[in-house]
Amino acid sequence: MESLSTKLYKNEFVKTFPGDDSGNLKPRQTPGMLYSKAEPTAVREPKLLAWSNDLAQELGIQKPTDEDVNILGGNRVTETMYPYAACYAGHQFGNWAGQLGDGRAITLGEWQTTSGKTWELQLKGAGLTPYSRRADGRAVLRSSVREYLMSEAMHYLGVPTTRALSLVSTGDKVLRDMFYNGNPQYEQGAIVMRVAPSFLRFGNFEILAARQEIENLRLLVDWTIAKFYPHITGEDKVINWYKEIVDRTASLMVEWQRVGFVHGVMNTDNMSILGLTIDYGPFSFVDSYDLRFTPNTTDLPGRRYAFGKQPSIGYWNLGCLASALAPLFPDTDQLVAALETYEPIYYQKYFAMMGNKLGLGEVKPEDKELITEWEETMARIKPDMTIFYQLLIDLPLNTKEEAEVVAYFANSFYTEPDAEKSEMLINLIKKYTERLQVNSISRKESATRMRAHNPRFILRNYLLHQAIEELEQGQDQLFKKLQAALKEPYSNKFDEFLVKRPEWASQKAGCSMLSCSS
Repeated sequence: MESLSTKLYKNEFVKTFPGDDSGNLKPRQTPGMLYSKAEPTAVREPKLLAWSNDLAQELGIQKPTDEDVNILGGNRVTETMYPYAACYAGHQFGNWAGQLGDGRAITLGEWQTTSGKTWELQLKGAGLTPYSRRADGRAVLRSSVREYLMSEAMHYLGVPTTRALSLVSTGDKVLRDMFYNGNPQYEQGAIVMRVAPSFLRFGNFEILAARQEIENLRLLVDWTIAKFYPHITGEDKVINWYKEIVDRTASLMVEWQRVGFVHGVMNTDNMSILGLTIDYGPFSFVDSYDLRFTPNTTDLPGRRYAFGKQPSIGYWNLGCLASALAPLFPDTDQLVAALETYEPIYYQKYFAMMGNKLGLGEVKPEDKELITEWEETMARIKPDMTIFYQLLIDLPLNTKEEAEVVAYFANSFYTEPDAEKSEMLINLIKKYTERLQVNSISRKESATRMRAHNPRFILRNYLLHQAIEELEQGQDQLFKKLQAALKEPYSNKFDEFLVKRPEWASQKAGCSMLSCSS
């Protein structure tokens, strides 16, 4: 175990690529540069609010001393660190946005474990960078708590994600307009230390192609493959690498749909080149199963990034990445062919995932019709997704009366289904129970499979909001309880949280929808 303050850090990225070493934090364009040096801006009183012991153990990091907390709060940079902000571009809400970059994130260095694996340590909310544009580079307690808890929650759900090592309050106030509606307020400041093998995203490649910096593009592609995809070699390595990104992105979209996660801002600059969930902003889990649900006020009225659209946006974003890689190919035929494999890959993974959620021994061709009808029925009835699937696990297979079927799922309904919707549910459950009668695994095995793929605890927005309100008042009981619960999302140890979203939370600011500033 090593400490943050005495570790010898690696800085492979900045040693490999051209960057602006001036340390000038003035917002500006940085052509030819893949990063800019950016020292964190000191805060008044850094205080450790949370520390991920499990992640620290995995990385071999000692529990932080006061000196280490100064690092976590951006008040100290060690001699071997090289703090920088990465330069990238992106398509935001379907439109080309040009240069973006790390506007409030600063990578301190690369932590190498005893196994030789390296992890980037990055502070979010540590102050201005050359890519902050008109912003202040800071983060508020509200958004920092959400990112810290959600990063770890997704990890324990089994969803590929960046991680969060620490949460530090700064003692400073930050001015934020929560809903971009002209009502800014001062909020408590905070900083999260984010951890990932790499924070590279599609936008890192888009900026180089847009600026026609083809040699830098080639260098970044080759380096990324060698470091993070070392199993890919040979003359066709670039197209084979792209194919794997297609596969990983499809897998990620399936995982989001499995647990009911809605990212809220799937811009190409928020798409990880490693297939991780990255940049937690106005995210949410779905409460009621609504394919049109978006947690992002900025996404209205078009709902581009709604729950049901995430898989197709994954495809769209992969198309943008393909366009960025096109200068490395004589023509686009290979890239187009690889991109077109996304849909069959996604649906193969999606039906397998749904088979697990439904407890099927194997997904047969004829099961696809049942699964399609399943989603259509869920979208019409809009039950609480988490509770509905938990009830399904213990569904009695010998139910005779049709009314009993509707009554059995009553605890999952936000609105009692009318006669038409009740009939849809009854017919669906009838087909499902008939299918289970010829299942290739026992009912016990089926239930075990369902419990492993259907979370019993999800980090609902209203719970996050309550925990944030308590923290702002100096109380951390709910925060600590959520920290414990998110580590065991498939157990019944925290069934106090297995309840529907309360009615008040559907309208309360911060409990249902948030803005990109969140």
